[in-house]
Amino acid sequence: MDIPPLPPLQASPPRAPASHLQPYLRWNPKPCPLYTLTILKECSPGALGVNLVVEEMETDTKYVIKQVECIDEHHANEALEELMPLLKLQHPNISLYHEMFIMWNSEISSLFLCLVMDYTTQGTFQTIMESKRKMSENIDSEWMHTMLSQVLDAVEYLHQLNIIHRNLKPSNIALINDNYCKLQDLSSQALMTHEAKWNVRAEEDPCQKSWMAPEALKFSFTCKSDIWSLGCIILDMATCSFLNDTEAMHLRKGIRHHPGSLKPILKTMEEKQIPGAEIFCLLLPFMLHIKPSDRLAIKDVIRITFMSTSFRNSCVALNMHRQAVPIFITDVLLEGNMANVLDVMQNFSTRPEVQLRALNKLLTMPEEDLDLPWPTELVEELISIMKQHERILDILVSTCSLLLRILGQALAQDSEAEIPRGRFIISFLMNALRSHPNSERLITLVYNLLTIISSQGLLSEELEEEGLFQIAQEQLCHFQEDRDICLAILSLLWSLLIDAATVDKEPLQKFSPVVISVLAKHPEDVEIAEAGCAVLWLLSLLGCIKESQFEKVVELFLRSIQLGPDRVLLVNNVCRGLASLAKVSELVAFKVAVLEEGSSGLYLLQDIYELYKDDPEVVENLCMLLAHLASYKEILPELESGGIKDLVRVIRGRFTSSLELISYADTVLQALEAAAHPNPLEQQLEPASEPEAKVSSPPQDPIFQP
Repeated sequence: MDIPPLPPLQASPPRAPASHLQPYLRWNPKPCPLYTLTILKECSPGALGVNLVVEEMETDTKYVIKQVECIDEHHANEALEELMPLLKLQHPNISLYHEMFIMWNSEISSLFLCLVMDYTTQGTFQTIMESKRKMSENIDSEWMHTMLSQVLDAVEYLHQLNIIHRNLKPSNIALINDNYCKLQDLSSQALMTHEAKWNVRAEEDPCQKSWMAPEALKFSFTCKSDIWSLGCIILDMATCSFLNDTEAMHLRKGIRHHPGSLKPILKTMEEKQIPGAEIFCLLLPFMLHIKPSDRLAIKDVIRITFMSTSFRNSCVALNMHRQAVPIFITDVLLEGNMANVLDVMQNFSTRPEVQLRALNKLLTMPEEDLDLPWPTELVEELISIMKQHERILDILVSTCSLLLRILGQALAQDSEAEIPRGRFIISFLMNALRSHPNSERLITLVYNLLTIISSQGLLSEELEEEGLFQIAQEQLCHFQEDRDICLAILSLLWSLLIDAATVDKEPLQKFSPVVISVLAKHPEDVEIAEAGCAVLWLLSLLGCIKESQFEKVVELFLRSIQLGPDRVLLVNNVCRGLASLAKVSELVAFKVAVLEEGSSGLYLLQDIYELYKDDPEVVENLCMLLAHLASYKEILPELESGGIKDLVRVIRGRFTSSLELISYADTVLQALEAAAHPNPLEQQLEPASEPEAKVSSPPQDPIFQP
């Protein structure tokens, strides 16, 4: 038997876009005889019309065609236009319409809207519930949780798009397999407001409308109408063991007029310890409220359901071990304050997709809502959850970004705030570096975090045990072109080495050539110059710079101070670094003092004094450097001719209260005075010699100690 063709109409009805034109012909075999359909059977009529199971002859594919009789052409066109957006829906738990078309049945002279749907053979929710009612058995709790999660997600998807199902009931939830279901048979306002048809169907099958909300019976549909229908479905699932089909139907109808009739049923559910009774007794009174505005929204249903103990304890809630938690459900759960988000993270600690969206929620949350500063226990709790996902790069990046925000804001509010620095956190960050050694973003974040953590205490030994210095040296070498990584690593080394009491020098000796290379690759970057010079100074104090590197280091020091003379940290670190090297190397002293290519470090030092003459720390470091230079007799003429004697006299006169500064100044002045008036006996004993570039030991005076 072939479906009758669509005859010419006086007015063209709205149709699908061109891409849907071929299927329109497909379902009309006479205009396109290559495609024919055979009707296999006619199913029991539904509330809206007749369902035909058909088979496409060429592919043997079975479909269901719902034939809905329309009042007239206008009614058909209106319904078709309203239903067309449903063709574009994309959700794994919604059975989509493949095609829609209008046809004329000449045998009965009627116009039909035909909706083409998938054909399933696994039954529906109605099939399961009828079977359980006959045996007075409960529906398996894990199966119920799995299926209900899919239904809730599908309804949330529709409501987000402002689409109302309008026909939610157990027979419209098709089973695809044992753990997978789909909503089907979405309807339209035009089709659901045919009062005469509704009255006829209600008389033929009183069950058809028993899942509908009170206002829907008066042809008023909202998203809250779906909530009522969903509540009826949950009520059906929960009462299978003690209500038969007829009793269940009367209950659904009765609560529309007598809401109190729900209470004894809920009490029975609790007494019989129906699986999920706790949450259902909480939900159903608010889903089955007579007044639509007082009913829960779908997002509230989801939040309450999946935050309940019974659902959290279910191994298959949301089909957890088989598929990701749906985005809509995750977003609904994460609505609310920080405490709610953290609660969700704990309850779904094994689900990476939930953790990632939760982290992004916290990252975008206003500072006042984050309740900063976080106590150490809360930070460690966050990290304990994230350790389950440390192989997932996106989660690690988001976690480190959040930690950086939390710890950074805590220090910004209170510089004395306690920063979590336990081995647990350090281990997590080091594992992150090892797990993703090529992620520039993650590497930068981890080193910045370690810098913050190390700012409040000695961590060099702990990090040394974790192999930090080797990893940092390798990554600094590998990412020399990456400015952010270089700055992050240099800043951490600065923070660690400045307080290092005991440290293994062997891994540190590999840093100096890499740091020199990094500074050379970023000659105009003052921040890298500042951090790099600090590291070189500290390496020089530890004896981790080789003599062959001294000349290049001095060049970098002098160039850096010219690059950023207004940065006091850079100036201090350069002066200290030059002093440290000059203490052990006459070559360094010559590089600083001797005129070369029209410039001299001594003139630069005088400029620095003029810029910072009111800063005692800078002036003291400057005098310390001059004292080390003055320890070499061959350098003294350069100091004299360079105006250093006058400069030091001025400094000594201005800073009379700083004993250490005066000590440095006196050392310089005494050396210059001795060179100007040499002892005749010493001149006879000491042969004249030319200055040589060599490493020598300066006088062992306490002021020369670092």
